[in-house]
Amino acid sequence: MHGPTHAVVIGGGLAGMLAASVLADHPQVDTVTIIERDELPDGPAERRGLPQGHHAHVLMSSGARLIETLLPGTTQAWLAAGAHRLGLPQGYVMLLPQGWLRRWETEEFVVSCSRAVLDHVVRQQVRRRPKFRVLDRARVTGLAGDAGRVTGVRLSRDGTDEVLPAGLVVDATGRASRAPHWLAELGAGPVPEDVVDSGLRYATRVFRAPEPALRGFPVVNVQADPTQHRPGQTAALMPIEGGRWLVTLSGTRGGEPPADEQRFVAFARSMRHPVVGDLIADAEPLGPVRVTNSTANRRRRFDGMRHWPEGFVVLGDAVASFNPVYGHGMSIAAKEVAVLRAELDRQGLGPRLAGTVQRAVAAVADEGWGHAAGSDSRLPGTRGAAPSVIDRMLWRYQDRLFRTALDRRPIAEELIRVFSLSAPSSRLLSPRMVLATILGPRAAPPAEPPFTDLELGMVGRGAV
Repeated sequence: MHGPTHAVVIGGGLAGMLAASVLADHPQVDTVTIIERDELPDGPAERRGLPQGHHAHVLMSSGARLIETLLPGTTQAWLAAGAHRLGLPQGYVMLLPQGWLRRWETEEFVVSCSRAVLDHVVRQQVRRRPKFRVLDRARVTGLAGDAGRVTGVRLSRDGTDEVLPAGLVVDATGRASRAPHWLAELGAGPVPEDVVDSGLRYATRVFRAPEPALRGFPVVNVQADPTQHRPGQTAALMPIEGGRWLVTLSGTRGGEPPADEQRFVAFARSMRHPVVGDLIADAEPLGPVRVTNSTANRRRRFDGMRHWPEGFVVLGDAVASFNPVYGHGMSIAAKEVAVLRAELDRQGLGPRLAGTVQRAVAAVADEGWGHAAGSDSRLPGTRGAAPSVIDRMLWRYQDRLFRTALDRRPIAEELIRVFSLSAPSSRLLSPRMVLATILGPRAAPPAEPPFTDLELGMVGRGAV
């Protein structure tokens, strides 16, 4: 492809904005148009097209580092907007299925704030750059071109339909992506799809943090234990901007959290450990309970199509969306955008770009899929492919590995690198990890949540 090129990004969320920044940095692209169905807010506000934005989001260190390379200064901008940078596991009080995880400093961390702040800061960073225009309140109705090449998009805005030509179109519209339908209209496809659905429901409420806890408080996380053969229920308390705690409760099919405010604390106290419910029992609520049910693990196998059209790339949740309880979606999206950047640098807007990127994106999505879909398939009532004998063997290995990690810090640090997507999951099967798992743990994990004395003083020892 020769000369300046117009690129279109469908979707103004995190993945779309990151993709737009990469395209705008490329010398072959002279204009990037971001098309968004919502009206994009000027500040850190929730929006209709991101219903899961009400709930707990943590950005893993792997994703934060990649975003920093794409948009330098973003991490500091998040912190200036009130986000918290919390060490992993130093900044966590976490009950794993096998017990409480001890706390110490590592190189890994999470960025903890509302999704509204995360997205707002990225939007600001992107909009400061040249080459952009944003068409919000616009709906893409299809792709222009044919099965061999996408040449633009068909869109509707303010009652007017038009075709917007483009040398490259990126779909970053998330779980609700219409890409399989659009491709079918062009004569491409079908798109194979994998779904693992545990029936998870999210219920979230925001509370005012106690004044002493404003000096710094950890994420508190109670995870489900799949070996109990009961619905998986979790509770997470996250410090976010504005001196607030965001509390998300979740439950899989048959154990869903309530939508009403009166039973919210009681449900939190009914977990494997009542710590989150105890912490919020006397806290001031700052809004209603928000509920989301769209949480299935869904993977669209664009890489499994016989022919992939030139000029079209799909990224983020539009490729693979995960049960949000694992906190991997945003970091996976950042990795996929990094793939796009690397291939643009390597081959430019050439004829093989889209197919190469789509295959590499599928490999990145597999990182999150193996963990999220594999873990959810252990829970009763999950719909999807039945676990194999190998799956069940890996589960037993994983249970013993996690229990060993609670007692042996080097093993835990490797596990944390994998959990934060800073290292591939294959590292858990290295000879060192296998040997440690065979030898097993040497001591029991902590019997109670490992708060520091300072943290206990912030909330009162009776609260936990």
